[in-house]
This record gives sequence, structure tokens and C-alpha cells, in this order.
Amino acid sequence: MEKNLDYVQLVTQAQLGDKECLNRLAEAVRERLYAYVYRYTLSDALTQDIVQESILKMLEVLNELKEADRFWPWLFKIALNKVLIHRRAENKRRTVSKPVAGLGDLQRDRQTAIANVVGQELKEIVLAAMQKLKPEHRAVINMRCYDEMAYAEIAKTIGCSEFAAQMLFYRAKKSLKKQLARSGFGKGSLLMALVLFGKVTATSDAAAAGVSVTAATTKVGLAAGLAAAVSSKALVVSLTTAGVLAVGTMVTTSALNGTTDITENKPATSSQVTGQANQAVGEYWYFFPEGAGRAVMMQQITQSGRKWLQDEFANYYNHKDTISIRNHRCWHSDLSVWRLPTDGPELTDFLSRVEGRSVEMEYVAGKGGGLLVIASSRAGQRNNWITRHYNVMDEDYFQSDWPKGTPTIDRRDPMHKRGWTYFKITGQINGKEARGMGRIPFVYAANRRHWPWVVLKVGENIVSQACFAGLSRPWMGLHTIDTVRRNAAQKQIWFETKYDKPSGKAEVVLKPKDGQIVYTIDMEKDVVESIAFAGEAGGQLQFDYLQEIDSIGSEFAPPAGKASMPEKSRGMLWLLELISNN
Repeated sequence: MEKNLDYVQLVTQAQLGDKECLNRLAEAVRERLYAYVYRYTLSDALTQDIVQESILKMLEVLNELKEADRFWPWLFKIALNKVLIHRRAENKRRTVSKPVAGLGDLQRDRQTAIANVVGQELKEIVLAAMQKLKPEHRAVINMRCYDEMAYAEIAKTIGCSEFAAQMLFYRAKKSLKKQLARSGFGKGSLLMALVLFGKVTATSDAAAAGVSVTAATTKVGLAAGLAAAVSSKALVVSLTTAGVLAVGTMVTTSALNGTTDITENKPATSSQVTGQANQAVGEYWYFFPEGAGRAVMMQQITQSGRKWLQDEFANYYNHKDTISIRNHRCWHSDLSVWRLPTDGPELTDFLSRVEGRSVEMEYVAGKGGGLLVIASSRAGQRNNWITRHYNVMDEDYFQSDWPKGTPTIDRRDPMHKRGWTYFKITGQINGKEARGMGRIPFVYAANRRHWPWVVLKVGENIVSQACFAGLSRPWMGLHTIDTVRRNAAQKQIWFETKYDKPSGKAEVVLKPKDGQIVYTIDMEKDVVESIAFAGEAGGQLQFDYLQEIDSIGSEFAPPAGKASMPEKSRGMLWLLELISNN
């Protein structure tokens, strides 16, 4: 939703009964409300549920807001109350072994019987949408959302496989979304409609107060969701020619903690790379929300389930049925450069020459947003699935949907938990003092609100503004070690990679025609720690990332507006020009 949206006018029109404005308002508040709630919960799943509950409450009591210009404080108070209610409920679950007096009142306060207070028009829209569904779709929604049946139970009830039950529920959701869209409701209205339908069809106020449909309830299995999308005429192309996709270096991600089986200070150009690709069984999913060449989200799925996931919020790793959330993106244990199916022939050929071996990979042009590429290797067959699936982020394809109750350990430092931070640059170039500062988002979800910027001065001259080419760009979806090397490869700059396991630091040595550039990268924090320039005119830049930002002053004021990247066409060559031009 546009940043300068006139919320006062939107609220006023919605209060006057404008359904379109009401829907726009519900969609517009979602992103900002998510950020507000997440700072309290630090839980993606809980945040999604609270945001849905808060928006539903907002729609319910919007006419009670007396001053439209106080909309945001009013909405934040609603959300905060929901957070506190969840916390109190969680505390009671931990400390109370049996029901206590007054708990029913708490539940009724938490989930108002909306059937008695929401507008008649809204109820009629939801009921009409449900009536237009196929009977089997209404049945599976009832079993899943209101009877809280597992897919295995649903399968037994209707006499099908668990996989088929998941596909049926997926199609039921899609059909309901379509019907709601025809009445002017956006894609984010599904969960609210399900809750509302459950409440207005409840047998009593008490039963209505007990209706709750969470985001986790509406999820389906990855394979079932994709199969349902494919069979429902999604735009899918299957490339099944033998040898279409050789996973190549991707298979080394079986050791994705980044510290396994790495020879200290071993160059990536060595013959250490293994040939495990031919035996690999599993899938690698690549989602490009803005199209090829932009941000990418990735995950690995094997026969035993999802091994790791890098979505718009965090980096999740499944090890022995324990999920760890870490600072860093994936990197290959043999230090080979991460390849993407959208890599062009020129980039692929240069990387093959640097690493001393060829990696066959089908090139996917993939213009436009919403590109999903699934690279699979099963029983000696390799194939590549390509689809335009714009609802990928709304489904469980790229959400942390491991089974409820799976132990989770958050290993992130404060700045990665926050999702972004500021940094300082100090050093010297060719005898002149170098200093600068900037802001860096660590995840894609933080990119728009906390957009990246950097200002660097050498002496008294500003030599760079807003250019991240050749620097850390974790929000784009690749580890810094791969970002830097791929930036170099795009400009045909030879490089060598070394890794020191005890220190957790890697060195990427770039070898342009004149001089040498050495990057020191903190592999755990996934950032550039320093850049050293060698040659006739040398120098070094040191990067310091702020873990805590509560006490910072106005020194980190961003440049006016989202500055363009004037050095984009030169790529990381602007770093080389720091030496030659100064």
C-alpha cells in the first residue's frame, strides 16, 4: 500500500459504509501492524495470528473511533491488548492445571461474539461466498477449521489419502478466496472470513466466543499445495529432458552449518569439490518475488521433510528435529559459489573457469515477479519445474511450517532479531581518512521499511552514496561470501576463497588487473568485516555493525528519499576506483 496513503480519509469513508475503503484499510495496515506486533512477540506464527485478530477487531469496532486522525494509536492499542491477552493465556496454560473461576469471562472478552456486532452486509457477503462453494469444499473447511481435525483424520472420514485431503483443503481455500475477491475483499481476508463464518454459524454466543482459526490451521503440505496448483491450471512448465538440471554444487548444502568438512585456508579452485550431485535426492526451491536477478528465497526439501528454509523473515535450519534460527544464510561446505537457475551463460562460464570445473544448469530467464523454480533430483532423474505462482508467500511454500511443538532455538544476535541495523565505516584510502555510515536490512521483509543506504567519504569528498555493489546484501537472499564473489564474477574479476574454521572468518581475494582486494567476511554474522586494498595506492575499510540502536543520535539520518544507485552499471568496480581516483 502506498506510503503516503491518507488514512484519515480512508477511515472516514469506511465509517460511512464505503466497503472498498474498508477493504483497502484492512490491507493497508497489515505490514505496519505486523512490524509493531512482531517487536513484542518475536514469533512469526503468533504475530500473524494477532495481526489477523486485531484487523478483525478493527473492522468490528471501527465506528467507535471518534477521531480519525488518532487511528494508528487506536489500532496499536487494540493490537497491544491482543498481545497481552495471548501472554496471559499462555501464562495460565503454564501454571494452572484446571479451569478457574472467571476463565470463561476472559475467553468471552478475548473473542467477542462477532455475530451480534458486525454489520449485516459483511455477514451476508461471507455467507454468500460459502454458499457458492462445492459441498465437499465446505465439508473439508468445516472439518479442518472448526472441528480442528488433522489431515489424517479428514482422510479417514471422507475415504481418501492424507495427501488428497490436503489438496482438497487447498482447493477449498482457493475457491473461497476467489468468491471473496468478487465481493471486493483482498487476499488477506481469508482468515478473517473463516473466523467470521465460524462465529455467525455458531449455536450460541458462548460457542461463537470459542471460535478461533489460526494461520497454522490453514496450511497444507508443500507437495499437496503445488500439486493442487498444477492440476488447477496454474502456469507450469515441466522440463523433463535428461540432464536438464544437474544440481552440481547445490548438493553440498547437506553440510549447511558452514563449518563441516572444510579444509582450513583451502581455495575454492581446488579439486576438493565432490561429485555427489548424481546421488542427490531432494528438491531445491527458489522463489524470486520481484523476478530474476533480484531477491531470492530458498529452501531444501528431502524425502524426510524440509531441511532448511530462508524466507522473508529469517533463516531456519532443521537438525535432528530441532529448528535453529540463525544469523547467516546458507553457504556451501566446499566453499564453491552458490549458483542460481537464473544465472546467465556468461556468469556461469566464468564461475566454472574460476572453480576449475563445469556445472550444468538449465538457464531460466524468468522475467517478471512471482517466479518459482523447483530443481529436483530423484532416482537418477533431474528435472526443473517453473511456475508463476504469485501466492507463494501467502501459502506454506515459504513459511516455517514444521510440526507444531518442534523444538526451536533462536541463535540470532540482537541486530538480526531486529532484522536490520546501522553500521559505521572507518579506515584510510591512499593516505586519506575514510569514514562513512549506513543502514542494512538482513531480511527481505525489512527491506522496504528500513531500506539500505550507505554514505562513504574519503577526505572531504563523498565518493559513494547508496551503492551496495560489492558489499553485504543479505536481504537479497544469498550469503555475503557468495554475494561478493558473484559481484566479482559479473565483472570478470578472478578471485580465490579461503576459510579459517577456528575464527569463523573467510577471506575472498579479488585479483583485478592492478592490485588486489581482500575481503574479510564474518561467516556467522553474514557481513563484510573489512576490505583491504593492496597496490601502489592502498588502504583499508573497517565495518562496525551496531547490535543495539536505542541510544543512537541523528548521525544516522538517511539520505533524502531512497537514493538511486549511480554505480550500479559499474557494479563493484566503484571500489576499485576508490584507489585509482584518490
